[in-house]
Amino acid sequence: MKKTTLTLALFGLAAFTTTGMAAGFMDRAEVVSSTPIYESINEPRRECWDEKVGYEAPRRRDYGGAVIGGLVGGLLGNQVGKGSGRALGTAVGAATGAIVGDNIDNDGHRSVAGAPRYEERCRQIDNWSRQLTGYNITYRYQGQSYSAVLPYDPGRTVRVNVSVSLAER
Repeated sequence: MKKTTLTLALFGLAAFTTTGMAAGFMDRAEVVSSTPIYESINEPRRECWDEKVGYEAPRRRDYGGAVIGGLVGGLLGNQVGKGSGRALGTAVGAATGAIVGDNIDNDGHRSVAGAPRYEERCRQIDNWSRQLTGYNITYRYQGQSYSAVLPYDPGRTVRVNVSVSLAER
């Protein structure tokens, strides 16, 4: 009984193989051309540096020195003059005192430079490279030309799978 079942199973498998499934084998085909495929890849990098930045910080103008200088100069000019020259001395002393007091109080109209500081500056630099990604090949088998892309250079020949099946009438 077991032999009969096994024999029937083998005949069924053989009948299925010859009618429904294709038989296949491997063969070699001639490589006609093999062209490398490259991809351009950008891996940008960031370049940074510290840059010294100085700036002018102008002082706020102060008028207190001019007022005090004008008062002191006017008092001194009044002491110098006699009679009608006293008014002239007061005016000249007040004007001169105001100018001198203003220059002393405001450092002669100069601005004071601020303390230098450093700022980080950055830029992005492109870093392009070419990377080999595969080979575009053309091969000939049984007088027919075929194309494919492979991840490697196949050399002079390439292995092919050949499938054979029954043709319908």
